[in-house]
Amino acid sequence: MKMNLPNKLTIVRMILAIVIIILLVFPFDAIGLEIPKLFVNETLVIDIKYIISGVLFILASVTDFLDGYIARKYNLVTDFGKMMDAIADKVLVNSVLIILAASGFIHPIIAVIVVVRDTVVNSIKMVASSKGKVVAAIKSGKIKTASLMVGIVLTLFYNLPFELLNFKVSDFLLVIAAVLSLVSACQYYVQNKHLIFE
Repeated sequence: MKMNLPNKLTIVRMILAIVIIILLVFPFDAIGLEIPKLFVNETLVIDIKYIISGVLFILASVTDFLDGYIARKYNLVTDFGKMMDAIADKVLVNSVLIILAASGFIHPIIAVIVVVRDTVVNSIKMVASSKGKVVAAIKSGKIKTASLMVGIVLTLFYNLPFELLNFKVSDFLLVIAAVLSLVSACQYYVQNKHLIFE
């Protein structure tokens, strides 16, 4: 199958997501490979693999914007693209959230709320699609996504430079994202419950 540019960008995002996952969970010390660390001050020690993962996460997020923009502008939307775009998004964001929670960077409840919310919303969209309806994105969902993406990047960057000022911006954005996850899930349910119980 010949893939168009948006689909290729989606595949690139999936590959970047897998690279990030491997980078964050692979036991490099077990094979004798030591990842360099930076000492910012007496209390802040930065593991370079998180910084690299943060940069890759930004690149992956840019492809997420570009593939959708190009597909809509040049009428290159395909069923394969829609499916892979959704999968790549969840693999990228949810996997990193779970890893950050397991590593103690964020509270596990944030990862749980976001993953459960995605499951609920995707199920609602699936039911609507089976009845020929399209569930449009809502404002709270878009703000949630923006807060989540920036919060994840800042967490991977050890909340720098805000950490030096003792401003927990990354934590604040992730809490906002978790709250908006609950709000948007409820909104999706209320707006589409007539389809669910038809």
